Amino acid sequence: MSMTTRDRRGLLRAAGAVALTLPLGAMAPRAARVADPFADPSVICRPASAAAGGGYAAPGPRRNLKLSFNANSICTVGALVAVQRGFFERNNLNVELVNFGGSTDQLLEAIATGKSDAGIGMALRWLKPLEQGFDVRISTAIHGGCMRLFALRGSGIESVADLRGKTLGVTDMGAPDKNFFAIVAAKLGLDPERDITYRAFPADLLGEALKRGDVQAITLGDPMAWILRERDDLHEVANNLNGEYAHRACCILGLRGSLLREDRAAARAVTGALLETQDWVHANPDEAAEIFLTNARGTSAAQLAAMLRSHTHGEHPHNHELRDQLAAYIEELKLVRVIRPNTNPQRLADRIYADVLGTPA
Repeated sequence: MSMTTRDRRGLLRAAGAVALTLPLGAMAPRAARVADPFADPSVICRPASAAAGGGYAAPGPRRNLKLSFNANSICTVGALVAVQRGFFERNNLNVELVNFGGSTDQLLEAIATGKSDAGIGMALRWLKPLEQGFDVRISTAIHGGCMRLFALRGSGIESVADLRGKTLGVTDMGAPDKNFFAIVAAKLGLDPERDITYRAFPADLLGEALKRGDVQAITLGDPMAWILRERDDLHEVANNLNGEYAHRACCILGLRGSLLREDRAAARAVTGALLETQDWVHANPDEAAEIFLTNARGTSAAQLAAMLRSHTHGEHPHNHELRDQLAAYIEELKLVRVIRPNTNPQRLADRIYADVLGTPA
């Protein structure tokens, strides 16, 4: 259910004053991790080992590739770091970064048709279109931990289970964070379609919608999630940093299928270069924040570094670990009627995943 023109005008008037004071990409100190009812300490993802870079260099002439990413998203900081710190170059690649602001279908189509060679995105947004057959393969995870659920303090909403009978504000009906918390709700025994009502608002108006009472909770991803939490002193009800999801990736790397078929060494090189970069980001969040700072006007490197420390940039599964995580997400998306009920999760995961690095001993 979307808001009316009258609703939107009211929210715009209410938000007008604060919108001018909200810097693009502003960050805040890390939130406390919220208890999760599905804790499973047996789930472990082993990060790739940190290195100076160059361990995946493609032989022969240097390859020229295009990598699509969202330049304003702190989640994709590794792409900028890989260019500025030479990780792509040391792996015998010239990589052109393409700041892509279109829809997921447009991004996957751009990769599949060769307008881009690779792209970074969210698993819970990519899996449905990949089920439908885009010629794109996932080669590695990038990191986890960037989706959050908020309510007003004193609202009585202390867990996802408390969303029964409530209205949840989202940025769009296909948002990965909307899908994620619908999955959690389903595992708690709620019917996400009948027990929760959804209303879509622009991300920067979600906080105002919550304060006005148009919704009782909101969900969105970082960096805007952090901004609203700190600006409006919101209660963080849940996130994807705990329990069985504490080591589950949310951001992934996709490659065009024809690159895998025509130049697997280049596919391996760009995947490995980003893994090396993510380890560097994990070990050097302050320096990574300085690199990203030009893409986040009005904030500080210290705030950006706190954001990087809150995510799991040192945990980026690939090989069987990532394939199993994708299969788990596919099974969970069936619970909320995003993936077709007759889809075989393991078979689909096998089809959309590409092991370009080789299974470790």
